[in-house]
Amino acid sequence: MANLAETSDNFAIAPILIAHLAGNPPTSDQMQQLLAWELADPLRAAAWGITPDNGEAQLQTRLHWLQTLVSHHAALPLPPAPMERYLGLYWRLWLPLALTLKQARDDLNAPLIQGILGGQGTGKTTLTLVLRHILGVMGYNAVGLSIDDLYKTYRDRQLLVQADPRLRWRGPPGTHDIDLGLATLDQVRSAVGREAVALPRFDKSLHGGEGDRIAPEWVEGIDILLFEGWFLGARPIDPARFDQAPEPIATEADRQFARDMNAQLATYLPLWDCLDRLMVLCPADYRLSKQWRKDAEHQMKAQGKTGMSDATIDEFVEYFWRALHPELFITLLKGDREHVNLVIEIDHERTPKAIYSPALAFV
Repeated sequence: MANLAETSDNFAIAPILIAHLAGNPPTSDQMQQLLAWELADPLRAAAWGITPDNGEAQLQTRLHWLQTLVSHHAALPLPPAPMERYLGLYWRLWLPLALTLKQARDDLNAPLIQGILGGQGTGKTTLTLVLRHILGVMGYNAVGLSIDDLYKTYRDRQLLVQADPRLRWRGPPGTHDIDLGLATLDQVRSAVGREAVALPRFDKSLHGGEGDRIAPEWVEGIDILLFEGWFLGARPIDPARFDQAPEPIATEADRQFARDMNAQLATYLPLWDCLDRLMVLCPADYRLSKQWRKDAEHQMKAQGKTGMSDATIDEFVEYFWRALHPELFITLLKGDREHVNLVIEIDHERTPKAIYSPALAFV
């Protein structure tokens, strides 16, 4: 979400917030404007726990942290721009989400494990970095862990591809060390005080880009673990769904691969059961991820770095669609009241356009 900036032209309450940043707190009438703007989107307001009764107090807390973050904005992992340029994201998503996680951690009175599911280009890595920074300012040690950090070792993946050549790229179900993940999350959950926990790390540059596990990172006093991945939290579906699967699942070999990955996904359920919360970053059209990946590769090439060709990107992205198709797996999660706490729908510009909790949106 690094490029998700909103100007005052499309963010109606921006003048009030800009004045607040300049040292002019909202008047009583302006507070009512802020509350009215918040309640005008009832699904988002419900997701953040905003009501007509508690709204003003909630927004005063958000205003406090917005002002506090002025001196920290430059350190955020974002393209350099004045804080005003990112007001829409601060106010609509980053701050209320950080405050929600802060409250959830306090209520749990133990390390909180927040899952984040997002496909390529949805901004899950940037969101994780921003949340870590904001929560740090709030006094909470938030740490990131990617499902990529749980990849099997280079040697084990070489043996895996010999046994099943279809797993030629790391990433699909079956290429991760689930026992390592379970042990890690158990350590995080059971850590006492500032007890250090070993978080696995993976270096994708090793072995000519094949990657390998490296020494773990020892982290003390974890308050919140932000655990992200492209299919994190996804659950197996009825195998009959693959009989009429969407493109690029076209051949019988494609359908068998999809069925096998669906079956393999069941082995990840114990890992998902360790999550305290799960949010889903969902693009308006799953096919946007292909163009976003191309944009990123083109930018790398423009900077003189190596990058994949468009044809290779097409092959790469479609490989993962064949493994776990977004229309079959991610769409279901948007309405999953039992397992998903928050859904963030993202448009073609990677701007969050809808924010809601399935349990509150679908009643």
